[in-house]
Amino acid sequence: MDALVDLDVSFSQARTLFVLSHMGQPMPINEIASRLGLSVAAAGRNVDQLVRLGVVERTESADDRRVKLVALSKRGFEIVDQQFEQKRKALRVFADRLSPEEAENLTKALRPILAGESLRTSTKAPHDHS
Repeated sequence: MDALVDLDVSFSQARTLFVLSHMGQPMPINEIASRLGLSVAAAGRNVDQLVRLGVVERTESADDRRVKLVALSKRGFEIVDQQFEQKRKALRVFADRLSPEEAENLTKALRPILAGESLRTSTKAPHDHS
């Protein structure tokens, strides 16, 4: 079963979970908004819903109590891990169905992409080529 479907989260809320997982530390809402290309208000609404679902937690910053930090809850980590495992399994099934020649061609095609900079985390907005 797909836990994200069961939770009835939006695509934007799912992206919020994945950003929090990727960062691995509590983040202020404005930084989440920036990374997702959302307004702070929209990111805040996403976080509010995710808090109600019990998949993220919101705490005050030790440095500035006005700043709220957001992190995955234990349940949130479990759901994100489950999603990644489902995707890994689907990729394994796909790869197992390839002929040796198809597998070699796919490997040749992906090698420069995976070795390059295109998949590296960036602080630039998507499609920002500056």
